[in-house]
Amino acid sequence: MLDWSLFSVAMVCAAILFSYWGFEKSRASTREIAVIAVLGAIAALGRVSLAALPNIQPVTCLVIISGYVFGARAGFMVGSTAALASNFFLGQGPWTPWQMFAWGLAGSSAACFRVAFPGAGKRAMLAFQFTWGYLYGGIMNIWTWATFIQPLNWQSFLATCAAGVWFDTVHAAGNVLFYLLFGTGAVKVLDRFKKKIEVKPVTAVKQT
Repeated sequence: MLDWSLFSVAMVCAAILFSYWGFEKSRASTREIAVIAVLGAIAALGRVSLAALPNIQPVTCLVIISGYVFGARAGFMVGSTAALASNFFLGQGPWTPWQMFAWGLAGSSAACFRVAFPGAGKRAMLAFQFTWGYLYGGIMNIWTWATFIQPLNWQSFLATCAAGVWFDTVHAAGNVLFYLLFGTGAVKVLDRFKKKIEVKPVTAVKQT
């Protein structure tokens, strides 16, 4: 009989490894790597510092902002790195790959959101932040369901999701609050910083 818990973890780990492999093959500049490392560390620090507050996750807001500004690749790396780094303080376990995957997707999807809606304003970003409170919870609910719940069916899955609605709502509201506090300013600052670190090719001028 297939062990859905191990199978799901293997699939998530494969997706993470594939993303890291793609990042390595992309030959990212040292500046981009440094930015990802700093943003990942800040996100991890924010999570650890507020760990006493149930499901208040400033890391989600910052990861989304990172992906929104620097792109899908950077967004995924910031999210996955923040989850891995913060769990060295909060505890590593079989949930870590799922958290890395969920926050990585949050960062990547933010880049897709910017491409799809380039003129999106503050309200749209607040809605996106709010939505990811539930999406993150939904992804983690899949891990909980596949690992601890029997039997595995739609009824038990919906019951698992229903049990976490309160925590997901707090997470979503926290995302909105953090974006209202520093989101718009952070996007502007990081946009300016992105322009400074971008390497522009030098075009040779033909002399006559």
